[in-house]
Amino acid sequence: MVTTSSPIIYPESDGLPMAENTVQFEWIVYIKKGLDWLFVDDPDVFVAGDLLWYPVEGDNKLRQAPDAMVVFDRPKGDRASYQQWLEADTPPHVVFEVIAPGHTIPEMTRKFQFYERYGVEEYYIYDPDRASLGGFLRQDGSLEAIESMEAWVSPRLNVCFGLTPEGDLVLIRPNGQPFETYEQIAERAEQERSRADHERQRADHERQRADAAERRAQQAEEEIKQLKAQLHALGHTPDDAKS
Repeated sequence: MVTTSSPIIYPESDGLPMAENTVQFEWIVYIKKGLDWLFVDDPDVFVAGDLLWYPVEGDNKLRQAPDAMVVFDRPKGDRASYQQWLEADTPPHVVFEVIAPGHTIPEMTRKFQFYERYGVEEYYIYDPDRASLGGFLRQDGSLEAIESMEAWVSPRLNVCFGLTPEGDLVLIRPNGQPFETYEQIAERAEQERSRADHERQRADHERQRADAAERRAQQAEEEIKQLKAQLHALGHTPDDAKS
């Protein structure tokens, strides 16, 4: 009897929430959308958040879902999961994790070991509750701790890391512009709209003034023509008026 094996299913969800609380969620969004913005014009950089990564074909239990990840030399586009063997066997190059109170040391240790074993080049960890920021860089086949994250520049992202005095994470783009929250982007967009409306109103006012001046000039020209016609009817010409 010939038996056929069922195709292996790689689930799109591990059943766990993206974030444990609103603080963690907001920081995940800040990082992920900032990375989207950073590489918006590069079609060959894939950015994802909370996407299951399967590094080994045939093993649907071996997986991890970084809070945010960046993969270079892979096309943008929607994916149900990141199946590495379908992606030119390219692992995520940079991953981020935002710590929540429910995260345990064994859990974070397992994540570190996973990222180290399966080829992550840069691994960054931010804990908003403790205002701490850590990072690891692959050297000689293993992830080594970065001594200081203050003003650290990611080799892959070319993004500068830092913390505010209040302990908030700050990521600076290569052009010196910081990553922004949704509220900051919306506020800036509203300011730009207000400025554009003001400029449009000013332009409209200037155009109305120019139109009024043109009408006055045309009216004056018409009055001169009428006066010349009246003088001509009386037998006078402009030259006669000068003599």
